[in-house]
Parts: sequence; structure tokens; C-alpha cells
Amino acid sequence: MMTMRALLLLFALSCACDGAGPAPTVSSAAPTVSSSTAPTGSSTTTTSAPKSESNERTNVVVIMIDSLRADRMPWSDYRHEVVPNIARFAESAVRYTRFHALSSYTAMTFGGFVAARYPSEVERSGYFFSNVPDEVLTFPEVLQQAGVHTMSAHAHWYFNKDKAGLHQGFDDWEIVAGLKKSNTTDQNITGPKHLALAEKQLAKAREPFFAWYHFLDPHDMYMGHPDTARFGRGAVGAYDGEVHFTDKQVGKLLAFIDAQPWGKRTAVIISADHGETFGEHNMYRHGFELWQELTHVPLIVRAPGTKPRAIDEPRSGIDLPATIMDLLAVKPDDSFAGESLLPEVRGGEAKRRAVVTDLPRTSDSDRRRALIWGNHKLIAHGDDGYFKLFDVVADPREQRDLVTKDKKLFDEMLERYRDVSKGIKDVCPKVRDKLKGKKKNKPC
Repeated sequence: MMTMRALLLLFALSCACDGAGPAPTVSSAAPTVSSSTAPTGSSTTTTSAPKSESNERTNVVVIMIDSLRADRMPWSDYRHEVVPNIARFAESAVRYTRFHALSSYTAMTFGGFVAARYPSEVERSGYFFSNVPDEVLTFPEVLQQAGVHTMSAHAHWYFNKDKAGLHQGFDDWEIVAGLKKSNTTDQNITGPKHLALAEKQLAKAREPFFAWYHFLDPHDMYMGHPDTARFGRGAVGAYDGEVHFTDKQVGKLLAFIDAQPWGKRTAVIISADHGETFGEHNMYRHGFELWQELTHVPLIVRAPGTKPRAIDEPRSGIDLPATIMDLLAVKPDDSFAGESLLPEVRGGEAKRRAVVTDLPRTSDSDRRRALIWGNHKLIAHGDDGYFKLFDVVADPREQRDLVTKDKKLFDEMLERYRDVSKGIKDVCPKVRDKLKGKKKNKPC
């Protein structure tokens, strides 16, 4: 049976005016582009779109760092200075001190990121190494249809086009060459090669553009680097060394961006896909749970016309696609979730709102979902079988469960959680017989 997207595309092809130009690519809700910024020769219908305050399209570069915990940032008073370049960048940017990744491992966070939906809402395989199928509309596809040049380069085999499906909507998609492949660990040092790919792409960028680069070295197996400072023995010291090594690559990329003629017209966003554990809650590495160590990550945004400041209200990765599209003056598809952060980045009030982190049931872990509201965080386990409640400001390591100690607070948080969850449309994955924690009458 023909899908709705295929029908729309067929309709667009059959209605292509007089054949003088290519037929427009059509999504389930075609993007709206400002008439003053539509690409020359585009056949896209142009009407007024929501615009940034500067009334111009801004290029966007997103730099992600794998496994980067928020407590390595300079404002967290960490005992070592492991990110000096990112720290200098943050002095000229808006930094979010309570930002949360969409999920607790790469596949779920990035599946939700490109689809502009919570991970549970994205069609996927059901395995730990999940994928985004072709029928899922991604926000880079909408940008691409609006005439934005889309670029990305990555440093892990999972990002190959035949694996994750994250490449959809990118004009240029490259992978670091010569990678060793393993399903259980990562033995590659990729930062310098990855930096070179990013610089090569950006040197050929056509404005307006969106570029996304995910630096991977802090992931899993922590490798030594001769020209990197040492931060102590053991896994924590080795991890800090990897973060410091990656900070060097990010510093070089930031300098490259600033040196380009389009540098002042370009917003730069730095964040992470998830954090990392070193024995907290009897966990090591990441995935499977939604503890603060796994989901509390940095977010730093520098955009034209912004002034440096800190925003302390909780926010989530669900807002990044909307923010990117707002910077590029492209209207999101109606199916996309999230709210643009650009108004508050540009000095507007940062109002309190609910923040959700989401871990769908897979072949390797049972379902988890967390709601953060103000100082408090409610974690739902399985099919909301039981809950944990924490004051993550007074108790950032989540050691004191408040479920039975403050019934009024728990009831309020539970009601808010159930209300928010009604708006998240869970999708069953394709493979269901291997899902952890599933019930016979509720397979996903």
C-alpha cells in the first residue's frame, strides 16, 4: 500500500506547473519560507513564516560531544579544568545549567533529535542499536526542502547510511575513514580526522546552511593521548583526558568558524547526547536508566544578537530542532514536538515548563520516562509500575527518594506526569518479541 508521503510526492510531481523546473519535494506539511529568503529559482510557494527577531536566516552549526556530563562545565566547580576552549566559548554565549538530553544513549537521543519527537514517538526497530526508517519525516528534510544546505560528518560505524537512518535530509553526509567496528566497545581515536571532515564541509558551505558534528572520543573505551593533560588514574581520569582531548578539537573548529566570512552570521550550539556514570547507582557507562549523571548535559548557544547569560530553568533536547529551525526561519512540520529556545536565548523570559527525558523499551532495557518540573524529578519505571521522586537541586545525586516522604508533592508530580504523557504518542517498534519488560497484553 502506498504511504501518505509517497502519495503527496506523486501529487506534487503530477502538478509540476509547466515543466520549466523541478517539481517541489513535498512532506506531509510542506515547510513555509519567507519570500525574502527563498532560494533563487525555487518552486516552493513562499508565504510569511515565523522569523527570528533579526528578520534574517542565520546559519547553524551544532557540535555534540558523546558522553559529556554537565558537571565538567566551568560553572559546575569541577576540580579540574577539562574544557578550557568550551569555557571560553561559553563566556560569549547563553549557557543552560539544567539542560537534559532526550534520552540516556546515542541511538535514542539522536533518533528523537532528527525526528523532532520524543524517542517513544519515533518508528524504530526495537533493538538497542535502533534506526529511523525512511518513512519518518526528519527536520533536516524540512530544512533541505526549504533550500537550506544541510551537512554532517560522524565518527562511528553506527552513523553509516545503512544503519541508523540519521542521514535523512542531509545533502552532505560523511563518516571518518578506517574505523574499527565493534558492537561492545569503541577503540577508535577520531577527533582530528573528524575535525578535518567538518572543516572541509564548512569550507564549501552554501548559505544558509545547517551543519551537525558529533565528536565521539569520550565514548566508552578511554584512549590515551600523548599531548593531553593527565587528570588522575582510573576511569574518571581517563575519561577527563578524553574530554580534554575533544575540547581541543572543538576549540579548533570554533576558531575555524570564527575565521570564515559567514562566521558572524552563524549560530553555534554545543551540547551532548547523554552523560556517563562511574559507579553512581551501581552503574558504569550509560544507557538503561535516566539518572542525572546520564541525562544532565551541557547546552551552550551563541547566536547573532545574543548577550551572554545563564538560564537556570530546566530544558530538554526536544527543543533543539525547533530552535534550529527558528534560527533558519523555516516553519516546523505540524508533527514535530518542542518549543524554540530562541526567544529566551535572545533575552526573553525563561518561563517554567515541564521537561521530559524518555527511554523507550528495547531489546536491552525496560521502559523509563522522567518528568522534571522546577526542582523535582519523577522517574517512572516500566509501564508506570513504580516511581521515584527526587529534589535534584538539593539532592543532585538522587539519593533520597521522596515518594513516601512527601505524599502531597508526589501526587502533584504524578498528576503532572500523567497529563504530560498523554501528549506523547507511543509507537510500537517493529520487533516486539525481544522487548524487555513487556507484558503479554501490552507488547510495547
